[in-house]
Amino acid sequence: MASPYAIRKIINKTFSGRFMLSRLSHYGFVGQIIDLLLFRDDDILYLPRDNAIPVNQNLDQPADMVLPSQILDRIIDSAGYHWIMDFCICRESAGCKDFPIEMGCLFMGEAAMGINPKFGRPVTAGEARKHVRKCREAGLVHLVGRNKLDAVWLNVKPGKKLFTVCNCCPCCCFWRLLPDITPDIGKKLTRMPGIDLRVNQDCVGCGTCTEDICFVNAIRLQGGKAHIDDTCRGCGRCVEICPNQAIELVITDLDYAEDTLGRLTSAVDLS
Repeated sequence: MASPYAIRKIINKTFSGRFMLSRLSHYGFVGQIIDLLLFRDDDILYLPRDNAIPVNQNLDQPADMVLPSQILDRIIDSAGYHWIMDFCICRESAGCKDFPIEMGCLFMGEAAMGINPKFGRPVTAGEARKHVRKCREAGLVHLVGRNKLDAVWLNVKPGKKLFTVCNCCPCCCFWRLLPDITPDIGKKLTRMPGIDLRVNQDCVGCGTCTEDICFVNAIRLQGGKAHIDDTCRGCGRCVEICPNQAIELVITDLDYAEDTLGRLTSAVDLS
């Protein structure tokens, strides 16, 4: 296995090639090999930022609505091991100018114990919660779940015991390849259960939400109004940036928090 320094440099040099990888995934047997080696058994979702969640806007919504950050805190508290990366490999590789490179992933679970110490450090649950809070304050969006690619490049096992919390920016995220990758792989990364994004009557078609905001290019102008298609992964960034509050994140299932917790904790063994 290559040294940690070599692995980091290899990823830095080849990161832009992820879009070629996404195109190759459409070629039958090649796509199956890519899936097997890098994405098999993945289950990943975006957690919307708290301020995208409508709180107490209707009588049907309970006053103690659980926010996405609280879901993540509960996962952190249930994990037996926490590891913070000293850098974001995506932002470092892309030379990000808009978001902090030093705010790396949080990894949890037994497999995280095998991460090379030159990449980061073990932390307490409290330190992990503080880290993800700082990431949110910096404008980053959490991408969470089981991601085999991390187990591969970090060379840790078993993948069933590695939980990833990526802190993503829209400009450099590895998963910007989603619009181009084969649907068989793309469907492994979804929106959080029980939410939907809708455009209301206040939309004036200004186009702000189409300007490098969406991770998956799910928004376009149609008939002078913003239109969100079903490839949307529900990160909620469009809700935040709309100058007219014309995009709403709607809770379609009040059990969304428990459904999310159940899905994520069944995908990865955090004990």
